[in-house]
Amino acid sequence: MSQSDHILELARQLRVLRAADVREHGWSPQLLIRLHQAGRLQRLGRGLYGLPDAELTEHQTLIEVCQRVPKAVLCLLSALQWHEIGTQLPHQVWIALPEGTQAPMPGYPPLRITRLRGTAYSEGVLTVTNHGAPIRVYSAAKTVTDCFKFRNKIGLDVALEALKDAWRSRKVTMDELSHFAKINRVERVMQPYLEAVTQ
Repeated sequence: MSQSDHILELARQLRVLRAADVREHGWSPQLLIRLHQAGRLQRLGRGLYGLPDAELTEHQTLIEVCQRVPKAVLCLLSALQWHEIGTQLPHQVWIALPEGTQAPMPGYPPLRITRLRGTAYSEGVLTVTNHGAPIRVYSAAKTVTDCFKFRNKIGLDVALEALKDAWRSRKVTMDELSHFAKINRVERVMQPYLEAVTQ
């Protein structure tokens, strides 16, 4: 097998291929450009390639974001949509990045960036492998408490809908909500709403 064949096989496995993935195997990233020019790879975004005949998944955009921005974790409206909580259909991909991380270059899809620090960033991250490519997303309970933390950004009505829907569909437990409310420092804010949903 030639290096090009190996690269195409890797693209089949990963779905979204980065130059860094090719370099990791000791192959020349220049081959990505040649394969693209030959029509054997399609350019999905800056530095991202995939097979032209690859079956697109509904999460293709999210896979591309997580490949393009390695520290990104889907959060808030995008995480609600991932967990099928509430009725939000965001026009941007909402991601969390650790405080002090450089913002990614603008591109497609448009990103809405939230900065978190310490355990507010690192706790509750699920890594879901969707067709071979990892997607990092906050758990349902972490997402609901994030909605209360950022209620001024997304609206209290969205946070309340998320809490009610997640509780009704049993995607969260009271212990999980309390744990993440403490991490996000929103226990006092959430307390009356938590009491209301459990009655």
